Amino acid sequence: MDLIKDQWFTELSPLWPGQATSLQVEEVLYHKKSKYQDVMAFKSTHYGNVLVLDGVIQCSERDEFAYQEMMANLPLYSHPCPRKVLIIGGGDGGVAREVVRHPLVEEVVQCELDEDVVNVAKEFLPGMAQGFYSPKLTLHIGDGFEFLMQNEDSFDVIITDSSDPVGPAESLFQEPYYQLLKSALKSDGILCSQGECQWLHLDLIKEMRTFCKKLFPVVEYAYACVPSYSSGQIGFMLCSKDPETNFRVPEDVLSKEEVENMDFRYYNSEMHKAAFVLPEFARKALSDA
Repeated sequence: MDLIKDQWFTELSPLWPGQATSLQVEEVLYHKKSKYQDVMAFKSTHYGNVLVLDGVIQCSERDEFAYQEMMANLPLYSHPCPRKVLIIGGGDGGVAREVVRHPLVEEVVQCELDEDVVNVAKEFLPGMAQGFYSPKLTLHIGDGFEFLMQNEDSFDVIITDSSDPVGPAESLFQEPYYQLLKSALKSDGILCSQGECQWLHLDLIKEMRTFCKKLFPVVEYAYACVPSYSSGQIGFMLCSKDPETNFRVPEDVLSKEEVENMDFRYYNSEMHKAAFVLPEFARKALSDA
């Protein structure tokens, strides 16, 4: 299927039936099939450069910071001392950029299946890919399942920055994967995974929350607003092995000066707290899960 017609990219997916997202295209920068998926980058008229995998928008330069900052900092600021962090996926580099600049983080390992995505990000999304060049980070190209099985009891925080639950990422939304995450975390470890959209995938979120609660004593769902994503919203599933964790209250409350020094454009301590306040339809549905 031709993804671009009359200079408009249109995102169509069975994951959001009956609706579509379109961005006006100025120039196609890259479009090839990798070993695992269709990879495209284009320059848009109003959203900067955009990364698309299998026809679905992954990030745009205009609003990527909302997703990356929340995906990284919700778990990092919920852990008292996140020294060692694992990122599964995140080939665009945005989450890595946020994790390596956290003052307590000493070591970051990133496991990305598709090296083509990393290379495209380095060329066309340099503002996001800068995390790949940090001395704190070690990039491992390979399967996340295998990596987790070889690294038990190793990480303070694990972040799964995956695409949607079709194709290569489908297994990352299922219970066996979360069992592996649990085994790779230290005794007080925290994980954060891409948790889809409450407007579109509430049944999937409920299912994930249900099996997460069987595995972890503390489970919460949060969300952020990202205009280029379908329905303008994306969620995060957070789990902790420490029963004392309170995701809704950050371990370190940042001053205005600290937020400015970290160059945050979305995350602050009040936004951290607010991310867990759900609209009533979602709160009610997930309270039953």
